[in-house]
Amino acid sequence: MSISEFESALIDGIYEAAIVPEGWARVLRDTARLASSREALLGTVLDDDVRLIGSSPDFAEEYEEILRRIPFEVNIRAQRLLAHGRYGFITDEDVFTREEIAREPIYKDMLIPAGHGCAVATVIPAPSGDITIVHCERPFADGYVDAGAVAALDRLRSHFARAGLLGRRLAMERARAAAQALELMGLPAAVLGLHGNVIDANALFQDLMPGSFQDRAARLTATHRPADEMLAAALLTLSRPELPQPVRSLPIPARRGGTPMVLHISPIRGRARDVFSFASAIVVATPVMAGSGPEAGLIAGLFDLTPAEARLAATIAAGHAPREAAVRLGVTEATARTTLKHILAKTGTRRQADLVSLLKSAALPR
Repeated sequence: MSISEFESALIDGIYEAAIVPEGWARVLRDTARLASSREALLGTVLDDDVRLIGSSPDFAEEYEEILRRIPFEVNIRAQRLLAHGRYGFITDEDVFTREEIAREPIYKDMLIPAGHGCAVATVIPAPSGDITIVHCERPFADGYVDAGAVAALDRLRSHFARAGLLGRRLAMERARAAAQALELMGLPAAVLGLHGNVIDANALFQDLMPGSFQDRAARLTATHRPADEMLAAALLTLSRPELPQPVRSLPIPARRGGTPMVLHISPIRGRARDVFSFASAIVVATPVMAGSGPEAGLIAGLFDLTPAEARLAATIAAGHAPREAAVRLGVTEATARTTLKHILAKTGTRRQADLVSLLKSAALPR
């Protein structure tokens, strides 16, 4: 394949990957080859959140570790790349002297020992405020990327820019389609952005605003203060990928004669992040209907309780005091009261009476 044929096929791959994100790894491998480099990255930056796709999983993990150790906002290499005035690909030689490279920790302590240190990259800003970065890396011992490779990459830059814009638009459409699909199932749902803000909400979820929820600029909030405290804590873990990402379920009490509900927060992770590239979670509000009291299995599923917590909650919901519940479950009263404290915290209730009222309203979800 000639150079022109290779570049033409690479351009086709760039636009294909914008629609089918699984194709980015192959595109980035070919981009690295064009730059005579070992690896390549596609980075998306929105506010303080950085998402990386690598030509190989190992390289993406390496760079994520570098960003954890030296955050983007204090990463001098990234900052000089952003500050450079050229609207094209630049190399380390354009922004650092060899003396600076010799003493900068990011080079001497991380990049060069890992077999990197000579890069060619470009920054592509978008009117929406987010940034796309295309970055190829090679060993420091191989020297700077030559002018011919930089020129070849410059011919691709506009295609990466258009594909990035297309990918962002498609991500928004995927978010909207997901919310509407859940609406067809009768479920109020919304897709949240990287910091918990609402990207899209279906009509059923919009009907819950501003009574039960509010779409604020910073994040989705709940009007019930204890529930909102739990929601804020859950959204905080979504913005910290190094923390465990459980599926959270938060109780939302009835307001002004409405129906109590449970808000389920499902993190978007793994390969789903390729589809919902600028989303952190899908939230679904499940109404609960009046009943005589739920079974332990249902309670565990609704409120993320352990089996022991769920059994105690179901026993208390059936009308038994903690002492009686302890006898029935074969545990000490002290253990029952400690477990009850955990249940109150997880369900967002402050008193045993509030817990009983909440649990008695929970029958099988609609």
